[in-house]
Amino acid sequence: MTTTTRQNPPRTGAPEDVASYDARELTGELGQAYLTLDGQLYTLRITRAGKLILTK
Repeated sequence: MTTTTRQNPPRTGAPEDVASYDARELTGELGQAYLTLDGQLYTLRITRAGKLILTK
């Protein structure tokens, strides 16, 4: 898996030296991705309303 950084700065004013990812590219056609942190599995998904949900 490759990481993709955004071409345009985020609207939130996040610093440029912080990694930034496009959620639609990250979640793919299914709108869902799995992330791990310290051995814990999390699910990131995009709802029909276009909101992001992160669950453990």
